[in-house]
Amino acid sequence: MDCRYLLIITEIFLFNTSSLGNLKPERVVVKMEVSKIVVMVEDVEAARTALKWALNNLLRYGDLITLLHVFPSTGSRNMKKIRILRLKGFHLALSFKDICDRIPEAKVEIIVTEGDQEGRTIVSMVREIGASTLVLGLHDQSFLYKLAMTHNNITNILSCKVLAIKQPLTAENMDFSQIEITRLCVPQIPQPKIPYQILPSPSRIIWRRRREST
Repeated sequence: MDCRYLLIITEIFLFNTSSLGNLKPERVVVKMEVSKIVVMVEDVEAARTALKWALNNLLRYGDLITLLHVFPSTGSRNMKKIRILRLKGFHLALSFKDICDRIPEAKVEIIVTEGDQEGRTIVSMVREIGASTLVLGLHDQSFLYKLAMTHNNITNILSCKVLAIKQPLTAENMDFSQIEITRLCVPQIPQPKIPYQILPSPSRIIWRRRREST
């Protein structure tokens, strides 16, 4: 069974009008794909805007929304610190769920996990969930930029569609039905400076050698 979506079978009754004197109901089976939509949970306004856009323009009846939050790895086995980060991430995800609860038919699940900030954990989770679409808010520190530096085709590595929503310049009169399709441009990262060893003047070295040779 393909875990990317489930099938809901809906029965619709239509009337056969070939004979106006004898109307007979016919049963038509309609198959609807139920999508799994993963929304990245981050403490930035762009992420909340992305969720609102998905709820207004992407979500269909029966779709499942997975609120995914990946908190940074501590690099140590300090369980107390990990629990604090996990709890903080869960509370953040609950605030996103409150936005989803405004739509009664929305089905929501929450996943909070520890991982890297380069996107490898997110890729693994999205593929494991079997998502059809990944929705995230695009900002300067977005993992999407880091992922684009190592992979030419992000949709292939994630095995799903990717919708990156930018935060509009003004929050007034936002039209969530509008979306701009553009290429993902990775910002230029300045090359690290290589320290060079400062050597004495070559003329001094030559003069010293000449003096030693005399």
